[in-house]
Amino acid sequence: MTLSLSDGVHAQRRKRSTLSSDTIKTDTIANDSLTGKTKKKQMLDAPVAYEASDSIVFTKGGFAHLYGKGKVNYQKIELTSEVITMNMDSSTVYARGVPDSLGVETGSPVFKDGETPYESRTIHYNFKSKRGYIKDVKTKQGEGFVVSYNAKKSSGDELFMEDGKYTTCDNEKHPHFYLQLTRAKVKPKKNVVFGPAYLVVEDVALPIAVPFGFFPFTSTYSSGFIMPTYGDEMNRGFYLRDGGYYFALSDYMDLKLTGEIFTKGSWGLGASTNYNKRYKYSGSLSANYQVTKTGDKNMPDYSESKDFKINWSHRQDSKASPNSTFSASVNFATSSYEKTNLGSFYNPAMYSQNTKTSSVSYTRNFPDQRLTLSSTFNIAQRTKDSTLSVTLPDMNLSMSRIFPFKRKKAVGEERWYEKISMSYNGQLRNSITTKENQFFKSSLVKDWQNAVNHSIPISATFTLFKYFNLTPSFNYTERWYTYKVNQSWDNARNAERRDTTYGFNRVYNYNMSLGLSTKLYGRYVPFKAINALFGNKIDAIRHVITPTISLSAQPDFGARHYGYWDTYTYTDANGEVRMKEYTPYEGALFGVPGKGKQGNISMDISNNLEMKIKSDRDSTGVKKISLIDELGASMSYNMAAVTKPWSDLSMRLRMKFSQRYTLNLSTSFATYAYQFDKNGNVFVGDRTEWSYGRFGRFQGCGSSFSYTFDNNTWKKWFGKEEEKKQDKNKPSEETAATTEGEEPKKPKEKKADVDSDGYLPFNMPWSFNISYSFNFRENTTAKINEKNMRYPYKLTHTLSGGGNIKISNKWSFSFNGSYDFDAKQIAQTSCNITRDLHCWSMTCNLNPFGRWRSYNFTIRANSSMLQDLKWEQRSNMSSNIKWY
Repeated sequence: MTLSLSDGVHAQRRKRSTLSSDTIKTDTIANDSLTGKTKKKQMLDAPVAYEASDSIVFTKGGFAHLYGKGKVNYQKIELTSEVITMNMDSSTVYARGVPDSLGVETGSPVFKDGETPYESRTIHYNFKSKRGYIKDVKTKQGEGFVVSYNAKKSSGDELFMEDGKYTTCDNEKHPHFYLQLTRAKVKPKKNVVFGPAYLVVEDVALPIAVPFGFFPFTSTYSSGFIMPTYGDEMNRGFYLRDGGYYFALSDYMDLKLTGEIFTKGSWGLGASTNYNKRYKYSGSLSANYQVTKTGDKNMPDYSESKDFKINWSHRQDSKASPNSTFSASVNFATSSYEKTNLGSFYNPAMYSQNTKTSSVSYTRNFPDQRLTLSSTFNIAQRTKDSTLSVTLPDMNLSMSRIFPFKRKKAVGEERWYEKISMSYNGQLRNSITTKENQFFKSSLVKDWQNAVNHSIPISATFTLFKYFNLTPSFNYTERWYTYKVNQSWDNARNAERRDTTYGFNRVYNYNMSLGLSTKLYGRYVPFKAINALFGNKIDAIRHVITPTISLSAQPDFGARHYGYWDTYTYTDANGEVRMKEYTPYEGALFGVPGKGKQGNISMDISNNLEMKIKSDRDSTGVKKISLIDELGASMSYNMAAVTKPWSDLSMRLRMKFSQRYTLNLSTSFATYAYQFDKNGNVFVGDRTEWSYGRFGRFQGCGSSFSYTFDNNTWKKWFGKEEEKKQDKNKPSEETAATTEGEEPKKPKEKKADVDSDGYLPFNMPWSFNISYSFNFRENTTAKINEKNMRYPYKLTHTLSGGGNIKISNKWSFSFNGSYDFDAKQIAQTSCNITRDLHCWSMTCNLNPFGRWRSYNFTIRANSSMLQDLKWEQRSNMSSNIKWY
C-alpha cells in the first residue's frame, strides 16, 4: 500500500485551520526532545510506501500500526520491523521487535539510510527532519562493528553515541574484545571519532586507556600514518621501528616511508613501493639504509657501520608486448646488512644466507629476421668475504636455424643440399670480480674483462638404408679479446714477469664431426608359467637399444703459429733449467682453444626398458610402465693422441619410480691408473687399469631425493575403496534435471558419514617433505692404498625436512630444519606455532637449534586496522638462547 502523507497532512491542516489553530499535535520526536521547540507542519518531499504481512490498523489521531514484518520506505530510507507505528500527522515512526514464547526478541528494527544499515532494539525516527533516537544500535563499519546503548541520529546521517563499543570480533552478542567508548561520533563509511576509551577483553576491563581515538573507514585505500613498534636491544638500546607514513599515490602505485631509531645512536630509513598496471606490468621496489653504532664512543669497543639494501621485482604481462619481455629480480645488500639488521635475527634463512644474486634482463624478438636479442645484468654477492661478481652487460644475439639452400618453390623430391642448416649465436660480455669497497675504484679498461664470442654451427641429417641416421656437422667459433698477457722470466728478480698488451685479439677454432645412429627393438613375451606368477598381467616387455658412433676432428691449435700457447724457460732453485707452457689468454671470459690434434671416435649406447600390463582402467586395455627410462654409457678414443688416447667411461641411469620422483645417477670410471713419481707423489699415469687386470677406477656418484607426504599419500593403497566412496557421493539420477529448462529435483537428505563407533571421522590436514642428497667420491686428501692404488671413498650427504600439521581448526604447527652429518648435530631449525583466537591470533616462532637460537611470541588482533593492537615478546639479538 502506498500513502501520500503530504496530501494527508495538508488536508488535516485545512481542517484544523477552521478550528482557528495554527499549530499541530506532534510527539516528542517532533517537539522539544529533538528540536527544542514546536515546528509547523510541512509537506514531505516524496510519498511513503508501507506494508505488513499480518495486518495494518488505523487508529484515532492519525496513527497506523503495522503488524508482522512491517516495512516502510521513504526516498532512500527503509525501515523493517515486526511492529511499526506511524504517526501520519507528524511524519514519525516507532519500531520495535516482539518477544517469542521463550522471551527471545525477534523481528528487531533494521533501519537503512542509503547503503548503511542499522540494527537496533527500538527506534524513533522523523522522516522530515531525518533525526531519531535509537536504542541498542549496531552497525558494521569497515572491518569492525560499532555498538551503542543510546544513540542519536542527526539529519547529516551521523550517529552520536553514548556508552558504545567498537570491535572487529564478529561474535555480535558477546565479543571477545572491544574498546569501550564513553562518547563517540560515527560518520558511516568515513570514520569514528571517540573520547575516552578503554580496552575490554573477555568482559575484563584492562588498565589500558586512551583519551581519544580515530578510526577511518574507506572502501578505497588512502594515505595515513604507520604506527611504530617499540622494544629493547642490548647493544643499541630502546628503539622505535617501522613507523612512518603511507602515501596512496594513485590507483597504480603507492609509497611507504618508514624509519627506525635507537637510543644509543643507531638509526635507519626505508622506502618501498608497489605498482601494478593491468595487462602491462607489475612489481615492487624497496630500499633501506641503516647506520649501526655499537659500544661507547671514543672507546675501543666502539664501531659504526653503514649498510644499505635494495630489492626490486618487476614482471611484464605477457599481453603487453608479444615480441619483447623485461623482467628484474634484484636482491642486493652490503655484506654486513643482514648481520646488523634487527629483523634478520628472527629469520634464520636471511641471517645464514651467504650468496645473493640479482638479475635484470630484456629480450627482443625479430620474427621476420629469425633473430633474438637478449641482454642481462647480473650481480652475485658472497657476503662471507664481500666478493662481488658483476656482469654488465651480458648480451646475446642468436639466429634460429635456417636452411639457406632450400628452394622457395620445391618441385619433386628434396635435394641433399637442401637439408643443410645453419644458425648463429653471438655473445658480448663485460664482467669483473672484486671486493665491495674496490668496485667503484676499478678501471673499466684494466680491471674489467670484456670479450665477444661468435659461434656458427652447420649441420645436416641424412637417412641411409632406411634405418641409419647420418649427421655431419661443422662448428666454427671465434673470440674477440681486448688484451693479452705475455709471460717471461726475469733473471734479475728471479721471478715471473707479466706484460699486458691492450688491443684487438682474434682467437678462433673449428672442428668437424660425423655421427651415425640407429635404433634396435626387441620384444619379449613371458612364458605362461612366469606370467602366472604375476597374475597373468604382463602383456609384453620391450627393449630399445640406441647405439651411436661419431667421428670428430680438429687441428692442433696449440701450434706456435696460432699464438694461442707459448713457452718460456727459467732456472729453478736447484739450478735446473725448466720450461713452462702458458697461454696469453689465461682467465679469458670465453676460454682458449685446447692443445693437441683431435681425432676422436666416440661411442655411446643407450637402453630403454618398458613393460605393458593389462589394465581395465585404460581404454586400450593395456598400460605402459617404464622399468628403466635410460641406462647408458659413453667412451671415446683419440686417434691423434700420442699418450692416453682413451677417455674415462661415463655411465648414467634414470628410473622413474613415481610421478613425483625420478632417480638420476651418473658416474665415471677412470681409465688410467695412479702411479708414483720419483718423489713418491701420486699422479695419473699413462698405463690403463685394464693392463693391471682391473676394471676402470670408480670415481663416485651422487644424487638427491625429495618427497612430500600428506593426507592423500596413502590413498593410492586404497584406491578402489575411495572410488566406491566417490561413486556413493555422486548425485543420483533422481536429483538431476531430465531435460534442459527443467528444475532439478531436490536431493534427498543424507546423514553424515560416521565410523564404526558412530563418530564423525577425524581429519587432520598435514604434510611433511623430506630431502636427502649424497655425494660419494674419492678422498684424495687421504693416504692411498698402495696394494690396489685406490683412495678411500668419502660420503658427503645432507638431510633436510619440513612440514606442517593442522591439529585442529584453531591450532597449526609448522617446522623446517636440517642435519649436519659432518658436525653430527642438528643444523639451523625453526618452528612456528599458531593459534587462531577468533578475532585474535597467537604466533610463537622458535629457533631452538643452530648457530643462532631465538624466540618470538606475538598476540595481535586479526583486523588490518588494529595491527598495532598487539603484545610481542622477543629474545635479545645479542644473546644466544640456551634451551634446557
